[in-house]
Amino acid sequence: MPTSKKKPIISASETSTPQPPNVMPEQEDFRQHLRHLAVSAVQVLLEQTMLEELERCIGASWGECTPTRRGYRNGTYTRNLITSTGRIEDLKVPRDREEEFHSQVFESYNRYEPQVAEALTEMFVSGTSTHKVGKVAEKLMGVAPSASAVSRLNQSLTEQYEMWRERALLAHYRVVYLDGIHFTVRHGEQTDSTMILTALGVDLEGSREVLAFRASSEESLDGWCCLLQDLRNRGVKAIDLFVTDGADGLLAAIADLFPATPRQRCLIHKQRNIMSAIPKREQQEVMADLKGIWQQETKEQALVNLTAFKAKYQKRYPEAMRSLCEDEEHLLTFYAFPQVMHRYIRSTNAIESLFSNVRQRTDQIDAFTTETSCLTIVWAVIQDIRLPKVPVG
Repeated sequence: MPTSKKKPIISASETSTPQPPNVMPEQEDFRQHLRHLAVSAVQVLLEQTMLEELERCIGASWGECTPTRRGYRNGTYTRNLITSTGRIEDLKVPRDREEEFHSQVFESYNRYEPQVAEALTEMFVSGTSTHKVGKVAEKLMGVAPSASAVSRLNQSLTEQYEMWRERALLAHYRVVYLDGIHFTVRHGEQTDSTMILTALGVDLEGSREVLAFRASSEESLDGWCCLLQDLRNRGVKAIDLFVTDGADGLLAAIADLFPATPRQRCLIHKQRNIMSAIPKREQQEVMADLKGIWQQETKEQALVNLTAFKAKYQKRYPEAMRSLCEDEEHLLTFYAFPQVMHRYIRSTNAIESLFSNVRQRTDQIDAFTTETSCLTIVWAVIQDIRLPKVPVG
C-alpha cells in the first residue's frame, strides 16, 4: 500500500514575508557620510585647479616641449586645509623645480581658506568667546580652530589695526568729540579696568570717523595729551569745535594743545550733575526750566533764561547752582554754529552712541587677554559700524 505523503507543517511565522534588516544609517552617521563625500569632491576640485595653475605658470602641459616653456614640474607635497565643507587631509599641492609656483587657492602657510578665516574673525570681533567659536567651527566644519590658528587670525587683525592707527589724518575737522570707554583687561593673573580714550571726528563734509584710540588707566592729563598730540603728529592742524564732558585732565589737555579751539560742554552730563543736587520731588520742574535755557533759538534768549534760572534757584539749591556755574562759559558755545548743527553738538551723544554699539558687541568678552587685544577688537568692531553723516551747515 503506498505511503501517504504528508505535507510538512509550516508555522505562521515561516509563511510571513521576511522583513529586510534595518539598513538605514543613523542620522549622524549619514551626515558624516555626506560630509566625507563633499570633502572628497572639494579635494579633487582643488587639486585639479592647482594642476591647471601650475600648467599656466610653467607654460606647458605634462610632457610637452614648447619654446615658451618656463619651468618643470617637481612632484607634489601634502598639507591639510580646513574648508567650509570640512577638513581635507593630505591635499596634494604641485610644485615646480624653481619653487616659483604659488597657488592662489590658499595663502601660503594658511591652514584655513580665506572665507573660513574671515568668518572666524567676524565671530571673534562680534564678541564670541574662543570656546564658543571652536564649538561653532567644529559643528560647521568638523574641526575646531587650533590655538595657533586663533593666534594667526589675531595677528592679522593687529597688523591691520597698527596700519590704521598710524594713517595720516585731514588737516581740518569741523567737530571732534572726546570721551572714553571702560573695558576689563587681564594683566598676568589680575584684571584691571582700562579706559580707551577716543577721538571721533566730523570732517568738513559731515562724515564721521574715529580718529584715534589710546589705552589709559584713567582720564588723566597725560593720557589725553598723548592722544591729542597724536592727532597733531598725523596732520591735524585745525579743529572748529571740541565736544566733551567735564573731566579735568581732558580740559587741561585741550587748553595745552588746542588753546584756540572753542569747546562745548556736554549738556546731558551737565543736566545730570545739576539734578543730582535737586530733591526728586522738585526735579521735574527744575529740569523743565533748565532745558528751557538751551532750547532757545538765539544765544541772547538763552542768556536771559540762564539768568532767570539762577535767580530762581540760587537760594533753594546753592550746590546745584555751583555745578551749573562751573562750566557756564562753555554751555552755550553751540550757538556760534549753524542751527542745523545744534542738536548734534550740544552733547557727546554721537560718541556715546558709538560706545553703546561697541559695548553690545563686546559684552560677551568678560576680560580681554591683553591691552593690544582690547584695542584691536574695539577697532575691528568700529570698522563694521555705520556712522551717519552730520549736517555741517
